[in-house]
Amino acid sequence: MGAQTARSLHFFAIGAQRMPLEIVHALAQERAAAEVNGGLGLLDPARAAAIAAAAAGIADGAFDGQFPLSVWQTGSGTQSHMNVNEVIAHLASDALHGGQGMVRPVHPNDEVNLGQSTNDVFPTAMHMAAVARARPLLASLAGLRAALRTQAAAGHGIVKVGRTHLQDATPITFGQEFGGYDAQMALAEAAIRRALPDVHALAIGGTAVGTGLNTHPAFGAQVAAVLARRLDAPFVVADNLFAAMAGHEALVGLHGALRTLAVALNKIACDIRLMGSGPRAGLGELLLPANEPGSSMMPGKVNPTQAEALTMVCAQVMGHDVAIGIAASQGQFELNAYKPLIALNLLDSLRLLADAMAGFQVHCIDGIVVDAGRVQALVGNALVGVTALVPHIGYDRASHLARHAQAQGMPLRQAALELGGISAADYDAWVDLRRMAMP
Repeated sequence: MGAQTARSLHFFAIGAQRMPLEIVHALAQERAAAEVNGGLGLLDPARAAAIAAAAAGIADGAFDGQFPLSVWQTGSGTQSHMNVNEVIAHLASDALHGGQGMVRPVHPNDEVNLGQSTNDVFPTAMHMAAVARARPLLASLAGLRAALRTQAAAGHGIVKVGRTHLQDATPITFGQEFGGYDAQMALAEAAIRRALPDVHALAIGGTAVGTGLNTHPAFGAQVAAVLARRLDAPFVVADNLFAAMAGHEALVGLHGALRTLAVALNKIACDIRLMGSGPRAGLGELLLPANEPGSSMMPGKVNPTQAEALTMVCAQVMGHDVAIGIAASQGQFELNAYKPLIALNLLDSLRLLADAMAGFQVHCIDGIVVDAGRVQALVGNALVGVTALVPHIGYDRASHLARHAQAQGMPLRQAALELGGISAADYDAWVDLRRMAMP
């Protein structure tokens, strides 16, 4: 264990949360720095190759046990950065010298960290990790959207009671309802994709404060180019390195898009569990998959567990967004010193949403079945058809008719004929629920 790693374990024994391995793996992509420094003639070729090979092993997850540091450390992430540098230096030294002899070992600062500073490397790693985690999130989102569209197609002609203010409203089809859910997801996806180009801009090359002191003028651009090729992402050096290190607006923007996604997902999950409520004393319009026993004491109970898990994730993401906003607002002068918190919460949100959406799709949306009999009973007993009468008998008379039907507990058609003034033929011609849903 290196000296800086040991000191961090002593001075920052805070909580059980460790620096996310995504950040560690991204920091180890500074193998690109060793390759560039070797190509620029700033680092001995053999040492550059040994550093790059050691970093590659870390980036691939071969040494994950060597990174025990708490995420609650210095706000720049220096301890975790040096933890990575010290492990790289140790592995490269062993590779070069077999762990024996008096030949100078690879130095974690002078050689592994050549031309770099935590202040530009750590935010670069944050952006790289976020881009990597965004890929499975977008894949899960695409799968969920496809499942919603499938349900929309299946429910195209199934008319149900619409609801506003949790009260009966004019008819709608399940196809329209699920199509609306897909449109909400499309808006969230577009927001995420709009945010990603700003995250592709990296702080590398800025070193301590953004001036590029002690690094080669071509270093940052060359490292970004290597990372872009290796990781198949359009990474570039940020236009303004001072802003890239002092603020994290790009990550705030990305997480803001995740918050938008969480807001929409929460609404959809709540709708689905309400439509699945019952089976006899609730709405009961949807039959939700019975994935597991719903109760430890009530046999046969089916709970909307996937919706509950998803809504908890959404609440966590919304909380993360508040913390990230506060953290990103607290940069002073040339550095924001809340980077580990931002990284932790952003990566957690990306992973939670990706996993929860995938589970919600496979274990809930894919298996939803409309209870056609229940839906027909509800829509047939509702008073929503009265709205179609307004153009013919006026709002006030239609309102009186609806109140009479409700007070007497009778169907709307029966109330209309009982009060008089509307013939059966007129009622049947004017009140067509399917036409009301699809005018």
